[in-house]
Amino acid sequence: MILLIFALGTLLGILAGGGLCVRYLRREIAADIGPQLRRIQSELDLIEATLNFALVSRYTEVGTGPARATVLPPPRASDD
Repeated sequence: MILLIFALGTLLGILAGGGLCVRYLRREIAADIGPQLRRIQSELDLIEATLNFALVSRYTEVGTGPARATVLPPPRASDD
């Protein structure tokens, strides 16, 4: 009977210790990756803003550029 109580106590101790270890590791991992994620998000926002600016500039340049005349080929003489 004493051996059974000792085994049950050991198993409960291992379970509680593992739970605390997992909780601690999850908190540390989340705290460590947070600043990196914010830095990556700010870099992505900067790339997106630069790309949008380039597209708007290009569309404006194309829209306000001088109109090019379309040169049509001379009409062919009919063989009639």
